Amino acid sequence: MKEQFLERMKMYLKDEFLEYEKTLEEDAFRGIRVNTSKIGVDEFLKLRICDCLPSKICPQSFYISNQIKGLGNHPAHIAGLFYMQEPSASSAVEVLDVKEGDWVLDMCAAPGGKSTQIAAKLNHTGFLVSNEIEKKRAMVLMSNMERLGFSECMITNARPDDLEKEMQGWFDKVLVDAPCSGEGMFKKHEKAMEDWSVEHVEACAHRQKHILDSAYEVLKEEGILVYSTCTYSMEENEEVIFDFIQKHPDMELMDCNVLFGREGFPYENLDVSKVRRIFPMDQGEGHFVAKLVKRGSSKLSKKKELDTTIVPNYVIDFFQDQLYEQPKYILQIQDKIYIKKTPFIKLKKIHILRQGVLAGEMVKNRFEPHQHFYSAGIHQGQFLKVYNMNDEECLKYLQGNLLQVEGYKGYTALTWRNHPIAFAKGDGMVLKNKYPKGMRIH
Repeated sequence: MKEQFLERMKMYLKDEFLEYEKTLEEDAFRGIRVNTSKIGVDEFLKLRICDCLPSKICPQSFYISNQIKGLGNHPAHIAGLFYMQEPSASSAVEVLDVKEGDWVLDMCAAPGGKSTQIAAKLNHTGFLVSNEIEKKRAMVLMSNMERLGFSECMITNARPDDLEKEMQGWFDKVLVDAPCSGEGMFKKHEKAMEDWSVEHVEACAHRQKHILDSAYEVLKEEGILVYSTCTYSMEENEEVIFDFIQKHPDMELMDCNVLFGREGFPYENLDVSKVRRIFPMDQGEGHFVAKLVKRGSSKLSKKKELDTTIVPNYVIDFFQDQLYEQPKYILQIQDKIYIKKTPFIKLKKIHILRQGVLAGEMVKNRFEPHQHFYSAGIHQGQFLKVYNMNDEECLKYLQGNLLQVEGYKGYTALTWRNHPIAFAKGDGMVLKNKYPKGMRIH
């Protein structure tokens, strides 16, 4: 551990520093968060996937032992019933207080922990824009949103100031979980420790202020902005918030109104009783959260909807063969077909990785469905053709094998304990494996 970092922590924590220093020798906290858009917490606990200790930070979050391995290959994880997330990482979205029907922007969203938490709270209502500036990380974000089965969302790969130009005044809620020096992640990511320096801290703070300026522009009047980091430095936390309010005096700091964590460190005349900090002594790996409301007016960019696409009859035939309730909005982009419950939004210059559910692709006058259709399709309406796999069949299938099951013809939704997990193509004698090769377990 770098001596300069420890000296700064000693200055911050004073009498608590020795207690903090002991935590550096302990394992990092681990946890999972239940995806309540697919399963209730009580129903999830009945699955007995592993021992779960409730978190005071979020009702859907639980601590798990560091000895538990292989959860990523568990059918419940593959089915999107939970997300692996250390409980203190759920603090910012709890403070954001998302309501069904909200329009929400997660401005720095990868790998998707907070976006999936927001989407679960929206419960297939409203609209979520999940943005990530780095392309590779944006692809990981999209993969997690797909696995957990969300439909009323858009994944973008853009700079915050580009979002600002096209989305002024659109959002009820904005989350800026800002790129930071990651001091709270030292136990989890050695590189964060190796990269640490005071200069890096200051560079992060400079970037965070610019991101917040863009967040200000996309926020509605009376909209809520939550700023969070996973670092301890005052330069990236209290000082950033103080400077932001000085620049935007119509932004009012609100009480986070939660019981977890502790108040911030004294800085200028900032009311640090309203912000929250989480240290390892508070059962978390290190987070800062501040909540603000925009009292001033907002410029408003016009929202434009994309025209509904007229698709070939064989695409419509596929949906009628698969679903009780037909998709309300269908969009064709080249050979790919997307579906949503609400109209598709048109953007001019923002790179959109995905909007709505990728239902599948048109190939030589036939339709080939995509895994996303089945991970999220149950929210478009119950599937007409379903085979519920037992544990043994599920493992076999996820490894890439076919199932010796008779009586099914055509594309069939596969479930595990009645939760959609994959799909197959039946010929009446067997269910042929259609689970994506890159996702199969070994």
